[in-house]
Amino acid sequence: MGVHDVSQRWDVKWFSGKVLIAMLLLVTVSAENITLQSNHTKGVDTNHHAQLFYDHTWPSMKFGWRIIVGSIVGFLGSAFGNVGGVGGGGIFVPMLTLIIGFDAKSAIAISKCMITGGATATVLYNFRQRHPTLDLPVIDYDLALLFQPVLMLGISIGVAFNVIFPEWMLTVLLVILFTGISIKSFLKGVDTWKKETIMKKEAMKNSRIDDIATPEAAHYIQTEDPVKEDTKEPKKKVSIVENIRWNELGLLFAIWIMILALEIGKSCTITCSGSYWALNLLQVPVALGMSSYQAMRLYKGKRSIASKGDQQPRWRVWQLILFCCCGILAGTIAGLLGLGGGFILAPLFLGIGIPPQVASATSILAMAFSASMAVVEYYLLKRFPIPYALYLVGVATAASIVGQYLVRKVVAILGRASVIIFILTFTLCVSAVLLGGVGVAHMIQKIEHKEYMGFGNLCMYKVKS
Repeated sequence: MGVHDVSQRWDVKWFSGKVLIAMLLLVTVSAENITLQSNHTKGVDTNHHAQLFYDHTWPSMKFGWRIIVGSIVGFLGSAFGNVGGVGGGGIFVPMLTLIIGFDAKSAIAISKCMITGGATATVLYNFRQRHPTLDLPVIDYDLALLFQPVLMLGISIGVAFNVIFPEWMLTVLLVILFTGISIKSFLKGVDTWKKETIMKKEAMKNSRIDDIATPEAAHYIQTEDPVKEDTKEPKKKVSIVENIRWNELGLLFAIWIMILALEIGKSCTITCSGSYWALNLLQVPVALGMSSYQAMRLYKGKRSIASKGDQQPRWRVWQLILFCCCGILAGTIAGLLGLGGGFILAPLFLGIGIPPQVASATSILAMAFSASMAVVEYYLLKRFPIPYALYLVGVATAASIVGQYLVRKVVAILGRASVIIFILTFTLCVSAVLLGGVGVAHMIQKIEHKEYMGFGNLCMYKVKS
């Protein structure tokens, strides 16, 4: 228990370091952006002025090798991404730009559509699933209620920053974060694999898995429905109505509707007007209010992260604040890069001792809300062609269902939930290589053509029709 606590404490400190670095980067570049915009107030050169207008590239939707290969890559990305709890955005964006031929900003918007489709299908699938070892749903609604509001707030910030920040800066930020998180996830997977190996050997000696003495390891081994301690018979099936925590789910929908309403209202105002900034700022008390309310309940012990079982820590104030900061950071970078936000949430959940199945399911639930809101925002900005988006959403939705079914079978056969962690690591690594490679290629191309590589101006942003 002591070693486990030390490991969790180290995980939290590791994530806090990454959060502080990312926050400092965002604050620094935001300050630089303000300086640049003030310098351009008196005289704006023609290259910078051209950047104020978004000229999209939307290829025609014709049957050919591009759409076939893109569909296959999108299918695999959605299957792996939703199983790992990260959505697959890191694979979608390069596929949409390199294979199908969309411009970077349109690719990010369509990526959000695909993430929403896959995440929604996965959530509907997980509504019926149970915790691997406890008599609970596989989705930890209390954990989702802590992170989802701040994740949505971060999405709003990220979508706005997507217009402002230059691509080279996004590439650097992405490579730094994905490299660190991929390494951490891989080490977590190896550690979990070793625990599973030890417990499987003990189970083989005792011929029954319930003779294992360490309940923590059972998180990763048991994959079927829990059994009653005294009868050894499977528990009765729980209906989907009983398996959903309706109060918590209602709060999640309430915060989603409120922030979405503010975003829609903002789209009806003039950019950078007083009402525009007022509606933007109103999202802060709405999101932080809900997350703070849940954090206070966790701090006072009125609610608990039940998916951790008997290993319930006493949550400290700084830990809860750090978790909220991680949620905002995940949402901000997700909005910037067209990802799902789970690339931070899923590893963080694993780091605090949440079983892989629960970490993936809870991360996907939070992403389903945040990504769907981003889709509405991008639609209002006219960032994507609807027919293409609908087709790719269908591909991602089908892939997520197939992926969840197959991986659940593999985990049950192998008796190793660490498979989910390795899928998460693989998806993160592929995403880092693809997104980083695409970003570097675009930077080289812009340097060769002497294109503008500075900051954009949100207040003068328009879309060419």
